[in-house]
Order: sequence, then C-alpha cells, then structure tokens
Amino acid sequence: MNDVAPAFTYAFAASPCGGLRTAVGGTDVTLRASGALWLEAARILVVADLHLEKGSAYAARGQMLPPYDTRETLRRLAAEVAATAPAAVVLLGDTFHDRKAEGRLSAADAGALVALAEGRRLVWVVGNHDADGPRALPGETVDEIRVEGLVLRHEPQAGAQPGEVAGHLHPAARVVAPRGTVRRRCFITDGERVVLPAFGAYAGGLNVRDAAFAGLFVRPPLAGALGDRRVRAVGWRQLAGD
Repeated sequence: MNDVAPAFTYAFAASPCGGLRTAVGGTDVTLRASGALWLEAARILVVADLHLEKGSAYAARGQMLPPYDTRETLRRLAAEVAATAPAAVVLLGDTFHDRKAEGRLSAADAGALVALAEGRRLVWVVGNHDADGPRALPGETVDEIRVEGLVLRHEPQAGAQPGEVAGHLHPAARVVAPRGTVRRRCFITDGERVVLPAFGAYAGGLNVRDAAFAGLFVRPPLAGALGDRRVRAVGWRQLAGD
C-alpha cells in the first residue's frame, strides 16, 4: 500500500453519540464508539465478531478465563439497540466462537439473544467460526446481505469491493502521538469499503499494518480508533506496526 495518498478528501463529521459520520461506497454510515456500524437511513445496526462463549471454549481447554464475556458482550449490544432503536440488527459473522457455543449459552444469555429479534429483523451472517448459523435461536441465516448499496459479509473479499462492509480481521490501530503510543480496536476504511472492529469482549485485535490488510484498499485508509466515548479519525501515517 502506497503511503502517498492520491487526490481524495475523507469526509468525517462528529456524531452526537461520539461516533463519526462518513460514507462507504457512497452510502452514509456512522462509526459508533461501541464498534457498531449504524445505517441511519435504513435503521440497521451492524456488529461483527461477537465470539460468544469464547471464555467457556478456553475453559474447556484448561485456560480459565472469567466466564462473563458473553454476558458483557450482550449487555453492550443491548445498550446499542436501546440507543438506536433499529429496524434490523445484522450480526456480521463469528457471532459464536465455535459451532458448539450455542449449546453452552446460559438461559439468561439465550434469552438476551431472543430479545434482539423482538419487534425487529435479526440477521445472522455466517462466519468461519459459526458456518452453520444458530440452531434454536430466532432470525434468518445468510451468507451475505445487500442493503442501501452496501454488501454486508463476514470476510473481506480480495480486490476492489466498493460498498463492502466486513469483519473477520478484528482491526486494531497502534497510534503514534507526541504524548505516547496507544493501541485501540478500530474501523478501517478508504471510503470504498470498511472493516469493522470485533465487538466481542474477549475478541482480540490485528494491527491494520499487518499483511492481512494489504491489497484491500485503493488508497491509504483511515482508522476510526475507538475511545471510551468517541471515535477518533487517524491517518495512515500515524499508524504503526506492533
């Protein structure tokens, strides 16, 4: 990827929620501070890579993590639903950490997922960790979904993909600033496509300078780095590798 940007102006505007308004493939979107993507015109809330029951998967292998990741992730998702009142929620793949995760859900956490479908459309885009989709939970299972000129899928496709909204890569930005260096989950976009950060409490992050991102963008992209209450736009030259 060339660090010298061609003639192009990224348009970002602050949102009252602390997010950033911008356009992807000509469609207006909001990058929310939670890591969710909001399509206001269609009233669609999109989240990627929840990796529910990752903690219990690790526990089964003897790595004892606090077993609260699913509860915390669903609490944050419920807060986003309450804040936006979406007509549809799109889960952009790897919603479960593995194919047996649905069976490990507590009754309360399963109930929280059922509540997501009450009064709205719930769409499960399948990912590499949950290729079968849910078995007993409500909603529709799809490989990808097209809406408002965008195509929503789990894994970014190679080459130019105008309007693509994807997850899978768990982008994270290491931001170099005069007062120090910080590492944050982030959105990454060149205005043509966007890759969402992982929404799950235990999901990690891959540095956007990693080779896995090479070739995805037609120009040096910008990161929307997640802070506690706001998203900050960060230029490519301010991003460092790990």
